[in-house]
Amino acid sequence: QVQLVESGGGLVQAGGSLRLSCVFSGGTFSSYGMGWFRQAPGKEREFVAAISRLGNIARYMDSVEGRCTISRDEAKNAVYLQLNSLKLEDMAVYFCAAGVSAIQIRAGAVDAWGQGTLVTVSA
Repeated sequence: QVQLVESGGGLVQAGGSLRLSCVFSGGTFSSYGMGWFRQAPGKEREFVAAISRLGNIARYMDSVEGRCTISRDEAKNAVYLQLNSLKLEDMAVYFCAAGVSAIQIRAGAVDAWGQGTLVTVSA
């Protein structure tokens, strides 16, 4: 059974940067597209970014495009989300996700979720 464990959340000032990590286990990492979602208090979970199995295709939500980079490391079975120029509206619990492909993850077709890591942005 696939398990995902996120880390790297924390408190950061607006304009700052943060890198979230997600370690994959319980399956073949290279067989999965990977992604990140986030959920702010009182709001629905929303797609943030996804990367293909080969790492050559990435998709982002409009509001983080240009400020965010998703990457994967096959040797470490890990996926990362680099967040730059953080805004107050980026504050949320960020969830790692695994699925068949980046496109399907973006559509919400997720096979496994992590437990989430909290990103707090201060003014």
